[in-house]
Amino acid sequence: MRQVLVDSDTGSNRTAAALGGPLLDVDNLHVEFRTDYGVVRAVDGISYTLAGGESLAILGESGSGKSVSAQAVMGILDTPPAFVTQGSIKFRGEDMLKMSPERLRGIRGARIAMIFQDALSALNPVFSVGDQIGEMFRAHQGMSKKHAKIRAIELMDRVRIPSARERVGDYPHQFSGGMRQRVMIAMALALDPDILIADEPTTALDVTVQAQVMALLADLQQETSMGLILITHDLGVVADVADRIAVMYAGRIVEDAPVHEVYARPAHPYTEGLIASIPRLDQKGQHLDPIAGQPPNLAHIPAGCSFHPRCPRARRRCSVDVPALMDVSAEHHSACHYWEEVVNDHR
Repeated sequence: MRQVLVDSDTGSNRTAAALGGPLLDVDNLHVEFRTDYGVVRAVDGISYTLAGGESLAILGESGSGKSVSAQAVMGILDTPPAFVTQGSIKFRGEDMLKMSPERLRGIRGARIAMIFQDALSALNPVFSVGDQIGEMFRAHQGMSKKHAKIRAIELMDRVRIPSARERVGDYPHQFSGGMRQRVMIAMALALDPDILIADEPTTALDVTVQAQVMALLADLQQETSMGLILITHDLGVVADVADRIAVMYAGRIVEDAPVHEVYARPAHPYTEGLIASIPRLDQKGQHLDPIAGQPPNLAHIPAGCSFHPRCPRARRRCSVDVPALMDVSAEHHSACHYWEEVVNDHR
């Protein structure tokens, strides 16, 4: 059971466990990149929370700020050019942005782990997968190489890699894309983290393997009660995994709701457009309805609602006033001046 609070001044949302505080509390986070071509506002004041056992999908097109926000949580942004200029990231009530490097290293990987989107690039090609999984135990727990190998085999079995004992000495290029992603999941789960961040975990995988990877993440989360943040651009892969969806556009969260609410009655034109772009089996032969135009240049975000140049519902007010997240219902929020019209169209 979760409780949602909305700050009436900032419009920021809060999702928290009814008993106890959240595992993760991101509040008014701003991240910018200072480049020779200007300041790029990649994350522009996002807020969310994550409770133990909860799954949050952060959704949006490429360039919306999803991965940058995750990297900020992990503390792996390159500074310069990236700078966190405002906000807080609290893990179990402690602000990670104020932690010492030593304290942060103790949390990163052990308490908060991340699966990167390109497993082939993320894995080291000159070390076996067993060595790379076992490194987590050697580095964080001082385990011997022999015992680390045993634990690596156990983890490979846990993520359902066939013949784990025989394959523990194989190299990344000897695995398929889906199996490499399972290796990445095994590495992330090695130290039983409280939070797992999965950044586009199904990129470049075929539909069948996508479903297997998502089902695996759901099963593992159920076993461990860890919090899961799923970064994706695909609404189609989150329906059976996520509890909530936060939709990002141009560095901001424009809609936040339980997953069934997003599909049944989206309250932002951008979310509406994403749903209309999903292929459906009951509409064979029909054309998809893509969102017109391109995402904005984050160094020159449009005034008012950043989506208004692409929005079929835009009016003059949309090009002037920035909409705050407003209550659609107790757990559903939308940053749209005319969200009621969007919702009514889906009733």
